[in-house]
Amino acid sequence: MTDPNPDDAELRFALDRVRTEVGKAVVGQDGAVTGLIIALLANGHVLLEGVPGVAKTLLVRTLSRTLRLETRRVQFTPDLMPGDVTGSLAYDPRNGEFAFREGPVFTNLLLADEINRTPPKTQSALLEAMEERQVSVDGVTRPLPDPFLVAATQNPIEYEGTYALPEAQLDRFLLKLVLDVPERDAEVRMLRRHADGFDPHDLEAAGVAPVLGAAELASARAAAGRVGVADDVLAYVVDLARATRRSPSMRLGVSPRAAAGLLAASKSWAWLTGFEKVTPDHVQAMLLPAWRHRVQLRPEAELEGVSVDQVLRSVMQQVQVPL
Repeated sequence: MTDPNPDDAELRFALDRVRTEVGKAVVGQDGAVTGLIIALLANGHVLLEGVPGVAKTLLVRTLSRTLRLETRRVQFTPDLMPGDVTGSLAYDPRNGEFAFREGPVFTNLLLADEINRTPPKTQSALLEAMEERQVSVDGVTRPLPDPFLVAATQNPIEYEGTYALPEAQLDRFLLKLVLDVPERDAEVRMLRRHADGFDPHDLEAAGVAPVLGAAELASARAAAGRVGVADDVLAYVVDLARATRRSPSMRLGVSPRAAAGLLAASKSWAWLTGFEKVTPDHVQAMLLPAWRHRVQLRPEAELEGVSVDQVLRSVMQQVQVPL
């Protein structure tokens, strides 16, 4: 049953406009755009993976322009230090004391560009910020702005100069979205835009306009949080999680935190599509992006060329769907 609430309908319309505005700059990545919107609704973080040149950074930059939120970007490099992200104490010669200087993490939308090109020590600087929405420096805890979302991009780990993200870091991301090379028609449209003078560094000239602010986003989040979930659907999520732990292809199945993340993403997707309650279809639609980064295959499965997505699809086929 769909939700007839007119206020919710207006919010959905605004989020649909966000998709339209992003589409003025980014072609062929509609699924990733929707995933980012779901993460915003679920108050979660997003990891975008793809080969160089598939518009990962442009996608986040364009999304940030459609939102009237403060945005900062950090280019993760091998020499980046934790304090360069979170902030650090700096000596103020005017009063002869040390004062805290905020890092770029103190923002609403943090673009962590090429996060896996910096060593794990610096990657881990984001752990507390992503989980608890706060930063602790020199024994003092400082809250981060609300909302706070990390949108991180990374190249596949097979690429030179990359570091695998620690499991604890991966578990902080609500969704992992894989950006593939666009289909032929989409790539032709993208080249047509460039031939007509499109400059990815000038989004204002491309006509990308702000749509939503913090207040509207908070209302949309609250509405998504009110989506109902029947007991049999909750049991279905748990059965799926337990099936990953029993899978012979898995060395590590999903955690209870991952089950909660799938539920949050499913509620947001249900609301975005106009439903008052989560259905098994919503759960199935969100399972791959919510879990593909939280499980580990056994070495023998990797040698056989089996992918994580293939195993997760197999898990979905094995678990009985509630009526």
